[in-house]
Amino acid sequence: MEKYFLIGALAVSITGAVQDIHSRRIPNWLSYGGLIAALLARMFLMGMSGLASGFLGLIGAGGVFFFLFLIGGMGGGDVKLMAAVGAWAGSEQLISVLIAVSVAGGVIALGAILVRKRVATTLLNTIDLVRHHLAHGVRQYPELNIVKQSSQHVPFGPAIALGTLYCLYRTF
Repeated sequence: MEKYFLIGALAVSITGAVQDIHSRRIPNWLSYGGLIAALLARMFLMGMSGLASGFLGLIGAGGVFFFLFLIGGMGGGDVKLMAAVGAWAGSEQLISVLIAVSVAGGVIALGAILVRKRVATTLLNTIDLVRHHLAHGVRQYPELNIVKQSSQHVPFGPAIALGTLYCLYRTF
């Protein structure tokens, strides 16, 4: 039954990816609606164990992305979308989804870096970020964060959808 919940995760993530590409925003109605639908579906189809698994997925996926949000590396819409995907995926698929989404995000980011010819700048910025976080801990770096308009932005919704699709493919 668990693998079929990934179909719900994929539906939410694809819709989020399309919205993210078109408007650079992931609407709250999608994230919160997807999250509530996941928890209700899990509760009605699997009982309290399904609901608990959904909550663990929500907290795990949302928590990892919330940390990235706190340090300025992720938008709030991405956090909420990932929490919804985590609720659908549940605790059984949580680690797989997080890894697949991270790899997809890395590949997309690498592609954007190469296409925009910003390899040297990205390497120097990465060194600055590492130094900043080693010296100041979990604080947003004032120069390099998603809020700063001059930063290069890559929508993360497609990475969430691709990672979820990979996990669904792998389970069937």
